[in-house]
Amino acid sequence: MKRLHLSEEVAAALDARRAVVALESTIISHGLPRPSNLAVAQEVEALVRENGAIPATIAICEGRITVGLSPSELQAIAERDDVIKASTRDCSVIASRGGWAATTVASTAQIASLAGISLFATGGLGGVHRGASITFDESADLSTLSRTPITVVSSGVKSILDVAATLERLETLSITVLGYQCDYFPGFYLENSGHRLEYRVEKPEEVAKVMQSTISDSALLVANAAPNPMDPSTHQKLLDGALSEAASAGITGKAVTPFILERFHSSSAGLSLKINTEIITSNAILASKIAVAYASLNRD
Repeated sequence: MKRLHLSEEVAAALDARRAVVALESTIISHGLPRPSNLAVAQEVEALVRENGAIPATIAICEGRITVGLSPSELQAIAERDDVIKASTRDCSVIASRGGWAATTVASTAQIASLAGISLFATGGLGGVHRGASITFDESADLSTLSRTPITVVSSGVKSILDVAATLERLETLSITVLGYQCDYFPGFYLENSGHRLEYRVEKPEEVAKVMQSTISDSALLVANAAPNPMDPSTHQKLLDGALSEAASAGITGKAVTPFILERFHSSSAGLSLKINTEIITSNAILASKIAVAYASLNRD
């Protein structure tokens, strides 16, 4: 597809029907502090390879919608100050202007699907924000995934959201949710958001079989809880403080999530950054195993 620039490695892997895992770049540019953001991005790509798949980090580099960043492009996304956070609606404008942008869950999922990639690993999904009945503030992740055939591995949704409303929207939009070795929907830093899931799977091969049996053009969401989640009381204290600061500072819209994450990082003595990093690496490993199982099923 001429709109996309695929690295030689990613293109060759897709042609050979090998396992490929898409990775978003907003985590690198806006989700993690420097300089650890680049180190984590490099570690995640290495873990994908170690588990049998090819990493395809996605971003817009000098106007090119790029699937599979080179080492220099990955470093630029981590270190440049002019990298924009780009959802699906932003990509065409940024690309036409020759800009740099990091892709969100929504734009990464859509670009990966257009490229022919079946698996996507991320940290936390966007969803319905608190007070959305008044503000109508809902992440484009949900509407995009409702029309994008891709499997997304995430640790549920970020705790700043209205989790119950988000799960209702996922059901309405026909986005199937599988709990990977868990019965309750994770809440990013939290192992259990308090909402029970309908379907549970134990092995990557089970997810691959669900993917092979799908009749829908919407996404499949695999919910993978954080390996070492935060204590709920500590989490609530940090969240209340961060939300209060955001409201006082007039932070709204897509600026809320990076603001809250930064406050979590700065107020938890490194705990939230540690958990965030573990979430990303854990999801990348699981997505790689599912991608390998799915590629094997398709070859058979």
